[in-house]
Amino acid sequence: MPETRVLQDDISARSQELRDLLAARLSLKHGSLEERLRRAGRRLPARIRAQGQIVAEAEALSAHPKLARRIDASAVARAHAEVRDHLKAIDAAYLRRGAFLGVLGGLAFNALLFAALLVAFLRWQGMI
Repeated sequence: MPETRVLQDDISARSQELRDLLAARLSLKHGSLEERLRRAGRRLPARIRAQGQIVAEAEALSAHPKLARRIDASAVARAHAEVRDHLKAIDAAYLRRGAFLGVLGGLAFNALLFAALLVAFLRWQGMI
């Protein structure tokens, strides 16, 4: 029984670490680990989401003593390490800069399109 408690504490700590990393790197601050992984969507590769799902399932199973015996601790440790390493490699500032430049590019395109349509309209009306 104490062994189950240690396993539960270990899995809870691993899950909390992944939740903290998802909050810091991908701005996913609310919900359980499973919900955050789902909301991360395509920002995480499918393999990483699947590994995170292993940790989330282990966290749910560890709360029940009889089901906790089904947890493969080494698989959970490998999955946690893989997800942790991937999340630590994400540069949040680079993602924000990319999103800002994407919005700026859209605005620039719209401004150029408006200017071209304005010139075409003025030429059609004979004002140029």
